[in-house]
Amino acid sequence: MLMLAAGLGMLAALLFAARAFSRASVAGIKALLAWVAALAGLSLAALLLLTGRGPAALSGLVLFGPLIWNWWKQYAAARGPASPPPARRGTAMGRAEALQILGLSDPVSDSDVRAAWVRLMRVAHPDGGGSDWIAARVNQAKDVLLGHR
Repeated sequence: MLMLAAGLGMLAALLFAARAFSRASVAGIKALLAWVAALAGLSLAALLLLTGRGPAALSGLVLFGPLIWNWWKQYAAARGPASPPPARRGTAMGRAEALQILGLSDPVSDSDVRAAWVRLMRVAHPDGGGSDWIAARVNQAKDVLLGHR
């Protein structure tokens, strides 16, 4: 009778775990697996140390890798992204700087400016994974060059 109760308890625990697993996010599952691997490594290292196999215990600590990697990613995310170079305040972009940003040289036509702008914005636009700061500089360079005409 005791075995039947233990089996039913284990079945209930398994069903509860399956239900929780089906509702969990991918990030949560990855974090859980990293913790499981880390705890397995710690247990393995402790058992090897207790049995007198100290050098082999270091191999068990390798399983801490995923956990350390997650901690490092969280630390890097908390620090925030690298900030773009500060814009020079109080100075407007000059024609020479605008030409350099768009990769053009004088004399330049409106169609050359627009073609260079389109080429650069395909890469630099924030919606395509580019940088807000670079896209703003490319737009400013286009405005400077088309505004001088």
